[in-house]
Amino acid sequence: MAVHESASGRTAAGPRFASRSGNPTTTTRTSAGATTPRTSAGALETTRSTTFDTVFAGLRILTGFVFLWPFLDKAFGWGYATGPGRAWTEGGSPTKGFLGGVAAGPLQSTFHSMAGETWADWLFMLGLLAIGAAVTAGVALRFAAVAGTVMMALMWAAEWPPAQHVASGAPSMSTNPVVDYHLLYAAILIALAVGNAGRVWGLGRAWERLPIVRNSPWLR
Repeated sequence: MAVHESASGRTAAGPRFASRSGNPTTTTRTSAGATTPRTSAGALETTRSTTFDTVFAGLRILTGFVFLWPFLDKAFGWGYATGPGRAWTEGGSPTKGFLGGVAAGPLQSTFHSMAGETWADWLFMLGLLAIGAAVTAGVALRFAAVAGTVMMALMWAAEWPPAQHVASGAPSMSTNPVVDYHLLYAAILIALAVGNAGRVWGLGRAWERLPIVRNSPWLR
């Protein structure tokens, strides 16, 4: 219960409630003598910021799962993109099918030579795991953004959206010659890193307090 002074110099008692954001609210007296709460600009800004951080955190977790799922499916052959018996843990190659099937773009021969190579398999799988785990946990987002952008750029070049036809002459079925989902994922990774999205629903704050991270900002 708070006591405040009216314009006539007399005091009036009445309950005053704090806003959800923790910022006090001001009151306005109407012509009828009633007192109505008025939310301050700071409280509104805090609410908007909290909402944005929450949405950004959700986007971060979803994006991390985009990278974690193909790692798990390719590693253990869960029957989606990778069928039983073709799992990486059972001797299958996670790059042979995709890189071996590149049929457009100036790097066809380069990707064909990489298909199924042990070093390419390990690099691809470790990249999926590291990027997915880092983004989901909200740590090392700058590193994840750089690594993820490089991976998405290479996959964009492998699919080569600008091509209207593949090497056989069949339509490429490209839906956009410039911007596809690879570039979209790269842009999201960069935005998450710039926005410090790991601080909400993630381990970002604890990660940033580590001495090695404080001394090396690129690890944030």
